[in-house]
Amino acid sequence: MTPSLDLENQVYIDRLCRLLEEDLDFHDQDSGYASHNIHSFPAKFPPQLPRKFIQALTLPGETVLDPMMGSGTTVLEAFLLGRRGIGFDIDPLAVMLAKAKVSPISHHDAVIWSREIISNARESFFSQKRVLYNEIDRMWDEETREFVDYWFSREVQLALTALVVEINRINDENLRNFFNVILSSIIITKSGGVSLALDLAHTRPHRVDRAIDWNGCPLEMDTSKRSERRKLSKKIRSPFEEFEKKCMQSLKNMSENGLNSDQLSMRCLPNWENARMQPDISMCNAKSLLLNDECVDIIITSPPYASHAIDYMRAHKFSLVWLGYAIRELSERRKRYIGGDALEGHGFESLPGYTSSIIDSLARRDPRKSLVLRRYYSEMKAILREMFRVLKKGRVAIVVVGESKLRGQDVEIDVCLSEIGESLGFFVPRIGVRRLDRNRRMMPVGNQVDMKSQIQRRMHKEFVIGFYKPPID
Repeated sequence: MTPSLDLENQVYIDRLCRLLEEDLDFHDQDSGYASHNIHSFPAKFPPQLPRKFIQALTLPGETVLDPMMGSGTTVLEAFLLGRRGIGFDIDPLAVMLAKAKVSPISHHDAVIWSREIISNARESFFSQKRVLYNEIDRMWDEETREFVDYWFSREVQLALTALVVEINRINDENLRNFFNVILSSIIITKSGGVSLALDLAHTRPHRVDRAIDWNGCPLEMDTSKRSERRKLSKKIRSPFEEFEKKCMQSLKNMSENGLNSDQLSMRCLPNWENARMQPDISMCNAKSLLLNDECVDIIITSPPYASHAIDYMRAHKFSLVWLGYAIRELSERRKRYIGGDALEGHGFESLPGYTSSIIDSLARRDPRKSLVLRRYYSEMKAILREMFRVLKKGRVAIVVVGESKLRGQDVEIDVCLSEIGESLGFFVPRIGVRRLDRNRRMMPVGNQVDMKSQIQRRMHKEFVIGFYKPPID
């Protein structure tokens, strides 16, 4: 139902509707500026999308929240535009990455440290293998060690261990975090980086059958689990060269956009246009936000797909094991991710009529899958409730969510989320649509569409839903 509004609020809604009607694809625009491309991340939206809404619907100094920030695109754009960014996530890699994107580091110190890290790590790799083997034996429990042995060659394990040892010598937290992100970025790529995996964007990464190292030598492979159907091969690049290349490219991009510490100090001067404020980034569940009521001017976020369509942890654990996390701990953490398949320990919310009918329809095809969908919509109701609580009256939450089909049924995610939001007090004046550029977004599928694949049926477009919080209760 359309709320009764004064002129100021009606102008705000009209502006929101015009934005949602405009082109939201951004296919031909450069999304790699600033520190946006410091690390690959599945299905992140282009920075032009949050920038568009932040610029049009907020003023410098106002507060921008992303409660499921992923790689931190919204938080970085808020930072660049002189807004106060707040970002939350429960994924440790997401929190580390978002902090690295916006934390000031000295360009000079970073260059000096990068040379020292690479030089010392190379020396250890060639002359102190026994020390590195001892470090490897100390780093992991049996389960994690088994995972590392399966997905990383012995030579790569030694090289990455040498880099980890050198990074851990850095006392400056921002610099150490930056180099940890660089290390992670050479592992998590669509092609699997320096691991033995292919396509870490895929729900199930594949291990290659044959590999050669950076010197052209074939690697000894455990063929006990080899599939007769696949003959996958890969050349593993030098971790040292990849690390150095990624360091220099990231520092260059950050300097060009005024993101080193000296440039940021200038930006903090009182008279500087769009003075930049350091964002607040922390580990927090979107269902229970660590914020006061009505303190946020705009929310821009993108929740995960339902039913683990993109399994973030399955890829992120490839680098998190190198940063001190155990496989068992990461597996437990994955069960809490929004949109997961686990049902134990998850309560259900009461849902509005049409949403319940969609779930009931799916139950006739697959009863368990319908419970997974009920969990997803229940979690989204809890999240929307929190978003409604922290958002100021007369302001909007922009939620970008992908279309989804389960067992061949369109679960009408745009319609259901709108209905849930309206049951909580939001008004949804319009829903925008954007076509996915799937090859550029590190999606599990490319532009060659195979409609026989269940996962390919899901990921063609996204809905951009504007949840407006009326100025009166």
